[in-house]
Amino acid sequence: MKKKTAKKNPLRVCLISPHPLVLGEFERALKSPAFQTISKHLESTLGPDLRHLEIPKAEIYVVDAHVAKSASSALLSNILDNHLEARIIVVAEKFDAAESYSLLQMGAKGLLNYSEAREQLPHALPLVADGGFWVQRSVLSGFVDSVLAGSHSRRLKVDAATDLSRREQEVLGSLLENLSNKEIGNKLNITERTVKFHVSNLLSKFGVRRRADLILLCYQKRSVNP
Repeated sequence: MKKKTAKKNPLRVCLISPHPLVLGEFERALKSPAFQTISKHLESTLGPDLRHLEIPKAEIYVVDAHVAKSASSALLSNILDNHLEARIIVVAEKFDAAESYSLLQMGAKGLLNYSEAREQLPHALPLVADGGFWVQRSVLSGFVDSVLAGSHSRRLKVDAATDLSRREQEVLGSLLENLSNKEIGNKLNITERTVKFHVSNLLSKFGVRRRADLILLCYQKRSVNP
Protein backbone atom coordinates (compact mmCIF):
# COMPACT_ATOMS: atom_id res chain seq x y z
CA MET A 1 0.00 0.00 0.00
CA LYS A 2 1.43 3.35 -1.04
CA LYS A 3 1.99 5.89 1.69
CA LYS A 4 0.25 9.18 1.01
CA THR A 5 2.40 12.26 1.24
CA ALA A 6 0.97 15.43 2.73
CA LYS A 7 0.04 17.97 0.10
CA LYS A 8 1.96 21.19 0.60
CA ASN A 9 -0.14 24.35 0.58
CA PRO A 10 0.77 26.88 -2.09
CA LEU A 11 2.91 29.81 -1.01
CA ARG A 12 0.73 32.92 -0.66
CA VAL A 13 2.49 35.76 -2.51
CA CYS A 14 1.34 39.37 -2.71
CA LEU A 15 2.58 41.23 -5.80
CA ILE A 16 2.69 45.03 -5.45
CA SER A 17 3.33 47.49 -8.26
CA PRO A 18 1.99 50.74 -9.75
CA HIS A 19 2.31 49.21 -13.23
CA PRO A 20 -0.24 46.64 -14.52
CA LEU A 21 2.28 45.30 -17.04
CA VAL A 22 4.78 44.55 -14.29
CA LEU A 23 2.09 42.80 -12.25
CA GLY A 24 1.23 40.74 -15.32
CA GLU A 25 4.87 39.71 -15.75
CA PHE A 26 5.12 38.70 -12.10
CA GLU A 27 1.90 36.68 -12.36
CA ARG A 28 3.14 34.83 -15.44
CA ALA A 29 6.45 34.05 -13.75
CA LEU A 30 4.58 32.51 -10.80
CA LYS A 31 1.91 30.65 -12.74
CA SER A 32 2.40 27.40 -10.85
CA PRO A 33 0.43 25.35 -8.30
CA ALA A 34 3.27 26.13 -5.88
CA PHE A 35 2.13 29.76 -5.63
CA GLN A 36 -1.09 31.56 -4.82
CA THR A 37 -0.71 35.14 -6.01
CA ILE A 38 -2.60 38.27 -5.01
CA SER A 39 -1.94 41.39 -7.08
CA LYS A 40 -2.10 44.85 -5.50
CA HIS A 41 -2.11 47.70 -8.00
CA LEU A 42 -0.88 50.96 -6.47
CA GLU A 43 -3.15 53.86 -7.39
CA SER A 44 -0.79 56.31 -5.69
CA THR A 45 2.98 56.30 -5.21
CA LEU A 46 3.03 59.06 -2.61
CA GLY A 47 4.72 58.11 0.66
CA PRO A 48 1.85 59.16 2.99
CA ASP A 49 -0.66 57.20 0.92
CA LEU A 50 1.53 54.08 0.87
CA ARG A 51 2.17 54.33 4.60
CA HIS A 52 -1.55 53.86 5.29
CA LEU A 53 -2.47 51.64 2.35
CA GLU A 54 -4.36 48.45 3.19
CA ILE A 55 -2.06 45.56 2.27
CA PRO A 56 -3.41 41.99 1.81
CA LYS A 57 -2.01 39.40 4.16
CA ALA A 58 0.54 37.05 2.59
CA GLU A 59 3.57 35.00 3.54
CA ILE A 60 5.83 36.88 1.18
CA TYR A 61 5.64 40.13 -0.77
CA VAL A 62 7.18 41.08 -4.12
CA VAL A 63 7.49 44.86 -4.26
CA ASP A 64 8.15 46.79 -7.47
CA ALA A 65 10.43 49.61 -6.30
CA HIS A 66 9.92 51.78 -9.38
CA VAL A 67 8.94 54.63 -7.07
CA ALA A 68 10.74 57.28 -5.05
CA LYS A 69 12.96 56.06 -2.21
CA SER A 70 10.66 57.63 0.38
CA ALA A 71 7.70 55.78 -1.14
CA SER A 72 9.54 52.43 -1.05
CA SER A 73 10.43 53.06 2.59
CA ALA A 74 6.81 53.88 3.44
CA LEU A 75 5.55 50.77 1.68
CA LEU A 76 8.04 48.40 3.33
CA SER A 77 7.33 49.94 6.73
CA ASN A 78 3.61 49.49 6.18
CA ILE A 79 4.02 45.81 5.30
CA LEU A 80 6.32 44.99 8.21
CA ASP A 81 4.32 47.01 10.75
CA ASN A 82 1.08 45.22 9.87
CA HIS A 83 2.45 41.76 9.03
CA LEU A 84 5.32 41.11 11.42
CA GLU A 85 6.37 37.77 9.92
CA ALA A 86 6.29 39.02 6.34
CA ARG A 87 9.19 38.41 3.98
CA ILE A 88 9.86 40.94 1.24
CA ILE A 89 11.64 40.72 -2.12
CA VAL A 90 12.22 44.06 -3.85
CA VAL A 91 12.46 44.28 -7.64
CA ALA A 92 13.89 47.31 -9.46
CA GLU A 93 15.66 48.28 -12.68
CA LYS A 94 18.99 48.29 -10.84
CA PHE A 95 20.40 48.79 -7.36
CA ASP A 96 23.48 50.74 -6.39
CA ALA A 97 25.26 49.91 -3.13
CA ALA A 98 23.56 52.66 -1.14
CA GLU A 99 20.08 51.64 -2.33
CA SER A 100 20.79 47.97 -1.63
CA TYR A 101 22.04 48.67 1.89
CA SER A 102 19.07 50.94 2.60
CA LEU A 103 16.55 48.30 1.49
CA LEU A 104 18.29 45.58 3.51
CA GLN A 105 18.32 47.87 6.52
CA MET A 106 14.57 48.42 6.10
CA GLY A 107 13.98 44.66 6.15
CA ALA A 108 14.10 43.42 2.56
CA LYS A 109 15.16 39.76 2.30
CA GLY A 110 15.73 39.67 -1.44
CA LEU A 111 16.84 42.05 -4.20
CA LEU A 112 16.24 41.34 -7.89
CA ASN A 113 16.60 43.28 -11.12
CA TYR A 114 13.68 43.23 -13.54
CA SER A 115 15.80 41.23 -15.97
CA GLU A 116 16.36 38.55 -13.32
CA ALA A 117 12.88 38.43 -11.86
CA ARG A 118 11.07 36.27 -14.39
CA GLU A 119 13.63 33.45 -14.15
CA GLN A 120 14.68 33.76 -10.51
CA LEU A 121 11.45 34.63 -8.65
CA PRO A 122 10.14 31.02 -8.59
CA HIS A 123 13.40 29.94 -6.94
CA ALA A 124 13.87 32.97 -4.67
CA LEU A 125 10.39 32.95 -3.12
CA PRO A 126 10.53 29.53 -1.37
CA LEU A 127 14.04 30.20 -0.06
CA VAL A 128 13.15 33.63 1.31
CA ALA A 129 9.88 32.29 2.75
CA ASP A 130 11.95 29.73 4.69
CA GLY A 131 14.08 32.47 6.24
CA GLY A 132 16.87 32.79 3.69
CA PHE A 133 18.15 35.77 1.69
CA TRP A 134 18.26 36.22 -2.08
CA VAL A 135 20.94 38.87 -2.41
CA GLN A 136 24.12 38.92 -4.47
CA ARG A 137 27.01 37.69 -2.35
CA SER A 138 29.06 40.83 -2.98
CA VAL A 139 26.16 43.08 -1.93
CA LEU A 140 25.44 41.04 1.18
CA SER A 141 29.10 40.96 2.20
CA GLY A 142 29.46 44.69 1.62
CA PHE A 143 26.42 45.43 3.74
CA VAL A 144 27.61 43.19 6.57
CA ASP A 145 31.04 44.85 6.44
CA SER A 146 29.38 48.25 6.72
CA VAL A 147 27.37 47.06 9.73
CA LEU A 148 30.42 45.63 11.47
CA ALA A 149 32.47 48.76 10.76
CA GLY A 150 29.81 50.97 12.31
CA SER A 151 30.19 52.56 15.71
CA HIS A 152 27.42 50.34 17.13
CA SER A 153 28.70 47.04 15.77
CA ARG A 154 29.72 45.65 19.13
CA ARG A 155 26.32 46.47 20.57
CA LEU A 156 24.51 44.59 17.83
CA LYS A 157 21.92 42.46 19.57
CA VAL A 158 19.28 39.92 18.64
CA ASP A 159 16.35 38.52 20.57
CA ALA A 160 17.87 35.10 21.20
CA ALA A 161 15.72 32.11 20.42
CA THR A 162 14.40 30.52 23.59
CA ASP A 163 16.18 27.27 22.78
CA LEU A 164 19.67 28.82 22.57
CA SER A 165 22.01 27.50 25.21
CA ARG A 166 24.16 29.87 27.22
CA ARG A 167 27.20 28.83 25.19
CA GLU A 168 25.37 29.38 21.90
CA GLN A 169 24.40 32.88 23.05
CA GLU A 170 28.06 33.56 23.86
CA VAL A 171 29.18 32.30 20.45
CA LEU A 172 26.46 34.35 18.73
CA GLY A 173 27.58 37.48 20.55
CA SER A 174 31.16 36.83 19.45
CA LEU A 175 30.08 36.27 15.85
CA LEU A 176 28.37 39.65 15.92
CA GLU A 177 31.71 41.16 16.98
CA ASN A 178 33.13 39.69 13.75
CA LEU A 179 35.56 37.40 15.59
CA SER A 180 37.09 34.41 13.82
CA ASN A 181 36.55 30.85 15.08
CA LYS A 182 40.02 30.91 16.61
CA GLU A 183 39.39 34.23 18.35
CA ILE A 184 36.05 32.99 19.66
CA GLY A 185 37.71 29.85 20.99
CA ASN A 186 40.36 31.89 22.80
CA LYS A 187 37.76 34.27 24.21
CA LEU A 188 35.47 31.50 25.50
CA ASN A 189 38.26 29.04 26.35
CA ILE A 190 36.93 26.31 24.03
CA THR A 191 38.46 24.54 21.04
CA GLU A 192 38.06 25.80 17.50
CA ARG A 193 36.28 22.56 16.65
CA THR A 194 33.72 23.24 19.39
CA VAL A 195 33.22 26.76 18.02
CA LYS A 196 32.50 25.33 14.56
CA PHE A 197 29.96 22.97 16.12
CA HIS A 198 28.13 25.85 17.83
CA VAL A 199 28.26 28.04 14.72
CA SER A 200 26.72 25.23 12.66
CA ASN A 201 23.95 24.86 15.23
CA LEU A 202 23.28 28.61 15.22
CA LEU A 203 22.99 28.73 11.44
CA SER A 204 20.57 25.83 11.56
CA LYS A 205 18.44 27.33 14.35
CA PHE A 206 18.17 30.69 12.63
CA GLY A 207 17.49 29.07 9.26
CA VAL A 208 20.38 30.64 7.37
CA ARG A 209 23.38 29.23 5.52
CA ARG A 210 26.19 31.68 6.10
CA ARG A 211 27.59 33.93 8.82
CA ALA A 212 26.82 36.97 6.70
CA ASP A 213 23.15 35.92 6.54
CA LEU A 214 23.08 35.50 10.32
CA ILE A 215 24.60 38.93 10.95
CA LEU A 216 22.14 40.51 8.51
CA LEU A 217 19.21 38.74 10.16
CA CYS A 218 20.33 39.92 13.60
CA TYR A 219 20.82 43.45 12.33
CA GLN A 220 17.31 43.52 10.87
CA LYS A 221 15.84 42.18 14.11
CA ARG A 222 17.65 44.88 16.02
CA SER A 223 16.27 47.52 13.65
CA VAL A 224 12.72 46.26 14.16
CA ASN A 225 13.14 45.80 17.94
CA PRO A 226 15.68 48.42 19.07
